[in-house]
Amino acid sequence: MGKTGFQQWCCFLLSLGVVFFTSCGSKEDNPVSGTFQLEQIEIDGEANASSYKDVDPDLQVTLTFSESIDANTAQNNIALRSSAGEFIELTHEIRNNTVSVASVTTLNSYTSYQLIIRVGLGSTTGAHFSAEKIYTITTGIDPVDKFPRISDEELLTLVQKQTFSYFWDFGHPVSGMARERSTSGNTVTTGGTGFGVMAMIVAVERGFITREEALNRIQTIVSFLETQATRYHGAFSHWIHGETGATLPFSTYDDGADMVETSLLFQGLLTARQYFDSNTVGETKLREDITRLWEEIDWTWFQKEDEKVLYWHWSPQHEWHQNLKIQGWNESLITYLLAAASPTYPISKEVYDEGWARNGGMRNGASYHGITLPLGPNYGGPMFFAHYSFLGLNPNGLKDQYADYMEQNRNHAMINYSYCVDNPNGYSGYSEHCWGLTASDGKQGYSAHSPTNDRGVIAPTAALASMPYTPEESMRALHFFYYKLGDKLWAEHGFVDAFNLSENWFDDQHIAIDQGPIIIMIENHRTGLIWDLFMDIPEIQAGLTKLEFTYN
Repeated sequence: MGKTGFQQWCCFLLSLGVVFFTSCGSKEDNPVSGTFQLEQIEIDGEANASSYKDVDPDLQVTLTFSESIDANTAQNNIALRSSAGEFIELTHEIRNNTVSVASVTTLNSYTSYQLIIRVGLGSTTGAHFSAEKIYTITTGIDPVDKFPRISDEELLTLVQKQTFSYFWDFGHPVSGMARERSTSGNTVTTGGTGFGVMAMIVAVERGFITREEALNRIQTIVSFLETQATRYHGAFSHWIHGETGATLPFSTYDDGADMVETSLLFQGLLTARQYFDSNTVGETKLREDITRLWEEIDWTWFQKEDEKVLYWHWSPQHEWHQNLKIQGWNESLITYLLAAASPTYPISKEVYDEGWARNGGMRNGASYHGITLPLGPNYGGPMFFAHYSFLGLNPNGLKDQYADYMEQNRNHAMINYSYCVDNPNGYSGYSEHCWGLTASDGKQGYSAHSPTNDRGVIAPTAALASMPYTPEESMRALHFFYYKLGDKLWAEHGFVDAFNLSENWFDDQHIAIDQGPIIIMIENHRTGLIWDLFMDIPEIQAGLTKLEFTYN
């Protein structure tokens, strides 16, 4: 019996992949309903799941039905649709009651698709499929390397060099300081500039720039800080206008001194003073200028009328309105060390014990993933706690009455790693190859990511700057970030700041305070360069002794 014009139109729509639930045959041709069912769906060895995650992008699905399949109905009724609504071309290999379905082209990594089995699918007995089924399929990693393999030493050097370009090529043209992020324009960052200064020293030793080039850039920064930038009892603000030196408010009431940012800046500047040790006119001037700025910081004034604690902020407009005490455990150990080491306005050990250590209140001692955490919040907090103060301060053999600091940092990193491997929230990609939670960008904005604030966001700096603590785990992460996700993560100035594979989101930004630790901590892992320079500074040695640290 011939088809009517309406029936021919129905069949035409089906041939285009339109979801259509009415048979294209005549009334007499309609198959029997309800007897033809799917018995098994298998993808990557997993059978009969309601949804599938981390699926190989070279998709292959095996469908087993209760009856032999009518090959004429398979192509239009077993379909794959992307989250954007686009239908993906498939091949269908039919053997009796089994259909092997494969994607013609490799699917996008970490992307959701829907496998649809429609009621138009028929069997050779004339029955049709009992009810439409939809399976959600989320792809995993494309296993193909995105770049040629090189030795690990070559890879580490490449990462340091390309990441360094953020500070060198993208440094502010007037002040020389590091821009806050790659879209910041005239907004430069105090702490990030300290990281950039250390990165320049690494760059000289690695042959990326000359010693003279680094000297000139750092002198530009130091001269700008002394003659242009606004200071508050010797301290600097978090953000500075890169042309004028005026303070740029970090928040409504944070429009003055930031003692932690100032500390991160001088961790870098004092390292530069130690490095540029020749008697040339240029290097002598740099040392003298840095010393003058360093000695003008009134650390004791930030005790807020002689309290036994340092305060993070002060503003001429709002004074102590922020009212934030600098207390451990977090990234701010360097602030108390520099305050104790000051030759002009030093704090007492009592301020360290009562203010920073809270008379032992910063201790933890609990076990997470079978690993004891000496200090800090549950699960250790974001990884930058183990990085910022320890760019210069060498934790190897460093101890006081509160902790062994290499144990603290190594255990913190291993807890972060173990948490990601366990992946209790089931985020895509988390594994022994893909880990690292710290403060970074995310699809929903910037956040201090950690095991207790896990949003599925991995930041390369977390694992890479932990290289001295977790060399094997960090190198596995580097291989994954570069070779497997390099087409998404690797950019002009190194790795982008963060990514979320569950949301198929990849940042397009770089942030100075995340880029710097990658360069510096990889170098400390390789040679100990920055650690050796900082720990040889006479005032730092005096400060450590005053606070009753022991160190190698």
